[in-house]
Amino acid sequence: MTKLLIIGATGMTGQALVAEAVANGLSVIANGRNLDKLNALNNDFKDITILNKDAFEITLSDLEDVDVIIDAFATAPDQAYLQIDLAAHLIALLRNSSKRIGFILGAGSLYTDESKTQLTYDLIASDESTKPWRSIPENQLYELEFLSRVKNVNWFGVSPGSNFIAGEKSDNILVGDDILLMNDQNVSETTSGTMAFKVIEEVKKNQYNQKRFTVANG
Repeated sequence: MTKLLIIGATGMTGQALVAEAVANGLSVIANGRNLDKLNALNNDFKDITILNKDAFEITLSDLEDVDVIIDAFATAPDQAYLQIDLAAHLIALLRNSSKRIGFILGAGSLYTDESKTQLTYDLIASDESTKPWRSIPENQLYELEFLSRVKNVNWFGVSPGSNFIAGEKSDNILVGDDILLMNDQNVSETTSGTMAFKVIEEVKKNQYNQKRFTVANG
């Protein structure tokens, strides 16, 4: 049985990942800093194991029996740089390892259209109203730039649409590579259920190696 470590398991994406992984018969270790939230998650999913520690304190011994790690770590805007710091910490642990690691990235690193002349983050940065939170997509863009230079770790990344919200899996899921996805109503949105479904599918099928893909609700 594949054993999965989910970092940030009590967050919006993490909880959806735990539910989807359990539904697919995977063995789950749920990581988080808040023991009360982890225990509540454990009450909902009796067969999971909890790992109550700061993600930056994860060591090789914590990963000994783990096949795949999913980084669903989330931060406040004033600490968005921690996205890159944690990615660097995890990559350092996994250099030249056969283990896989997946990263939940942002939409800012996606191109706005087929011309590939403008990133979604460029639009965010040009809008003054985004200033309170734009450091998050900015640092997720830098995180992908860092990962793209990593050649000796089996990583993959997944970006949502512009609007990433809690919700059930869509019956119609759009998948792409590096261009922002829109549905028929010209809306770019990904629910946590859709994200979790495609991430766990990737864990099982292993289609993207050292690449990022993107998913959205159709």
